[in-house]
Amino acid sequence: MDYIQRTQMELKSIDIAPEELMIYLEENGILQPLNEYNSQSNADKRAIYKTSLSVLESIANNPQQMKNYKEEDMSVSGFAESIQNRIDQLEKKIRHMSVDDSNSESSFFMLFKG
Repeated sequence: MDYIQRTQMELKSIDIAPEELMIYLEENGILQPLNEYNSQSNADKRAIYKTSLSVLESIANNPQQMKNYKEEDMSVSGFAESIQNRIDQLEKKIRHMSVDDSNSESSFFMLFKG
């Protein structure tokens, strides 16, 4: 599975052109979007989540596009609320993830050395 496929898996039913998705991935630290996805890498997971967040924020910033999103039992306002909830969830998940791929479970670091 490459990075584009993994990001599409995270976005589920949101259709976005692979070329656009490649740009989002590159902007969020994945310089080779067609390479094999490393599920063990925290940095890669974080980049996937940040990319998904960027896509969702782009959709949320386009009210015309949101008007076209109608499901059988969901109104436009329901979609707007749902997408904002998902944005909030992704932001929280990204904030709580470790930045690097070290095995340390601690998110603390030494600021001062005496």
